[in-house]
Amino acid sequence: MMMDIAPPEKFTERVYLALVHYPVYNKEGETIASALTTVDIHDFSRIARTYQLGGVWIITPHQSQKKLFHRMRGHWVNGFGATYNPTRKDALQMVSLADSIDEMTRKLEESSGKAVHKIATTARELPGTVPAEKITETIQDSGDKFVILFGTGWGLTETVLETCDWILTPIRFNGYNHLSVRSAASIICDRLIGEA
Repeated sequence: MMMDIAPPEKFTERVYLALVHYPVYNKEGETIASALTTVDIHDFSRIARTYQLGGVWIITPHQSQKKLFHRMRGHWVNGFGATYNPTRKDALQMVSLADSIDEMTRKLEESSGKAVHKIATTARELPGTVPAEKITETIQDSGDKFVILFGTGWGLTETVLETCDWILTPIRFNGYNHLSVRSAASIICDRLIGEA
């Protein structure tokens, strides 16, 4: 009698994206909670689906923003949008919601029984950043989970950066350093995953 054997887990399936709306900076350097943008959620889900990642987390503590998220996701996963555009449903099923980075981390650890390592992204030049190829090697050599954190607004706060295991070397720029977060996520995922 033949037994069904599950295919081995791809290393990409241990990688998650987190779109952080709190805590982030505004342009005055104050800590704020930014508003959700539905196009970001759509694009992050499509990035995760394209690179066969474990999923996407949206981080916001605000009820009004959670309501917007559930309405949008519900339309594409359970409503008319699910039959109108099945590939969009396929991607948006990968998106989850958490009040905080800590809650997301706890849920991932509880569901997998594995340690979760956080990789921060930033557009700022900071000491001690780690290039993409080193992060890729670390992910491939480990059986743990990894979450790449992307800040909205004017980026992740120092308190968030301090809790991360690594800060990724920023994307190179030529005098203009204002990529949208979804553009940055695409470039970073291609460097970490696509080139591997």
